[in-house]
Amino acid sequence: MSAPRSLGVVGLGLIGGSIARRAVAQGVRVHAWNPSTDVLDAAAAHGIEPAGSIAELCERGPDVLVLATPLRAMAQVVAEVAARLLPGTVLTDVGSVKGPISELVAAAGVAGQFVGAHPMAGTERSGYAAADPGLLEAARWALAVEPTTAPEHLVRIVALVTDVLGGVVLPVDPEVHDEAVALVSHLPHVVATELLNLVGRSRVRSLALNLAAGSFRDGTRVGGTNPRRTEAMVAENPWLVPALRLAVRDLERLADELEETGAAPAFFDQATAVADPASRRTTPDAEPGSVPLEGAWREALVAAGLRGALVTGVSADGTALLTAG
Repeated sequence: MSAPRSLGVVGLGLIGGSIARRAVAQGVRVHAWNPSTDVLDAAAAHGIEPAGSIAELCERGPDVLVLATPLRAMAQVVAEVAARLLPGTVLTDVGSVKGPISELVAAAGVAGQFVGAHPMAGTERSGYAAADPGLLEAARWALAVEPTTAPEHLVRIVALVTDVLGGVVLPVDPEVHDEAVALVSHLPHVVATELLNLVGRSRVRSLALNLAAGSFRDGTRVGGTNPRRTEAMVAENPWLVPALRLAVRDLERLADELEETGAAPAFFDQATAVADPASRRTTPDAEPGSVPLEGAWREALVAAGLRGALVTGVSADGTALLTAG
């Protein structure tokens, strides 16, 4: 199956805007709706065709419709889309949680047309003004594979990601995705915010900020994200609270050890297993392979993703997903 020739985007923020601009640059016809008409005017200057409403956008019948609205607005948007979604359109999203969105889509009755997605890309900036067609280059996308996932719909989204947006795919179970992202995305946002909070409340705030160098800059970068966006993101992930409690437990133990013995070698040594950036992506070195979209293909694909295997494209006849590792 070839890549989508038309794309609809609901919400032209950082990610939605970057997707739309990248797709236009790749020759895809892009339609979009955004609550701000000023944003639609700016997008039109980049070749994106504005729609007057979500209903109008759905009725244009794009090959793929991307939901790129804030998580707090997703329930209302999914309901509006479900009322007007045409049978030939595949629905996807870019939300940082997959389990709760999957539940919304199922409740709205459009799970059969849905393939949840999450691009692991972004900056601390937000809004269409920050959109960049190069933002998604080589990005890793989690694509949710569920019992309701139709193979032809998954193929279309894989083709969008790999052929149009220049990314690669990690197939995931929605709940496992949310557990993993709690550790590598949502918890870091919380930790960065807490570092800023600690300094902001300190009596040595001014001196500390003037002494701050690379470690503080790198550790707090995502703390500059819009607070409401971060709050909504972490509040929607049910795996964030258990991760926070584990982190608090470990830090309490570290404080106790340092107070009692002045040393904590196990805490610092344990991190070396994943501290080297080269060791973090564990995709095994192997010959390229494929997963035929037949039989127990969903289970095979999710298991491959859990091992770190990447989907890099679609076979010429659209019947298999091409993998690396």
